[in-house]
Amino acid sequence: MPKIIFQHPEFDEMEIYAPAASHKKTVLSLAKEHNIPVRFDCGDGECGSCVIKVTDIDGGPTHMGVHMTDKEKTVLREIGKLTKDQLEKVIVNDMPSDWRLACQMIVRDEDIRITYERA
Repeated sequence: MPKIIFQHPEFDEMEIYAPAASHKKTVLSLAKEHNIPVRFDCGDGECGSCVIKVTDIDGGPTHMGVHMTDKEKTVLREIGKLTKDQLEKVIVNDMPSDWRLACQMIVRDEDIRITYERA
C-alpha cells in the first residue's frame, strides 16, 4: 500500500495510503476521495490545470508511476513543463517526467510525494 504525501506551499502536508485496488485510480481521483484540493478543470487531460510534480518521498526521481500517455506528453509540452529535450528523454528512456497530470497519472507500489501549486 503506497504512501502518498500531498504537499502545497499554503497547506499542511496531507498523507494518505492508497489501497491495493488503487492501481487503477488516478492521483486526481484519490485526491478527491480524501478531500485534497488539487485543482482541475476538465479532468480528462486536455487542459493541464491539474499539473503536479511527482517525486519519491525524499524528493528524488520516481520510477513506478504508470508511463505517460501521448495526451499527457502533449499537454505538458504545451504548458511548458516539458522541453523538447526532456520529452525525447521521456520517450527514449520510457520513464515518466517529474511533471504529470493528476487526472492521468496512476499510482503504483511506490511511496511518492506530490507537490501541487494551485488549489
